[in-house]
Amino acid sequence: MPINWIAVFVSALFPLIIGSVWYHPKVLGGAWMNASGMTPEKVKEANIIKIMLVSLVLGVFIAMIVATSVIHQAHIFSLMVNEPGFGKPDSRIGVYLANFMKLYGNHFRTFGHGAFHGTLMGLLLVTPIISVMAMYERRGFKYIAIQGGYWIVTLAAMGAVICGWK
Repeated sequence: MPINWIAVFVSALFPLIIGSVWYHPKVLGGAWMNASGMTPEKVKEANIIKIMLVSLVLGVFIAMIVATSVIHQAHIFSLMVNEPGFGKPDSRIGVYLANFMKLYGNHFRTFGHGAFHGTLMGLLLVTPIISVMAMYERRGFKYIAIQGGYWIVTLAAMGAVICGWK
């Protein structure tokens, strides 16, 4: 399988790591608090351990989806999974998949390619979702820009590591 699961689990930490910088009061934290209606009192009331643990689990889910988007070779396995002999290296399909990976296994497997696809996911999937929600919640453009920007940067970093770390 072309996915490096260590890279997936490492990149699952990125939402926490990048978020701790992005939402720091000296970076965009103050602007985010104003745009979202958050207060320092609400922040202090939160169970930060619970939030971080749930965020880590959700980060794994996100990284798994990013992996399927940035590593194109993974798709051939999903196409062939029901073929007779799948999973058996000496079968007809096993030999075909081994030859395919030998020829094409490293195509588009770069940090830059992964960052490109992660950026696209942030721009064309996550930011529109945030924007729709923000409109209904009557939040302004600043909120959308801060939240969307965070996910664009985070998904770009996740995609880069997942795709480039073979």
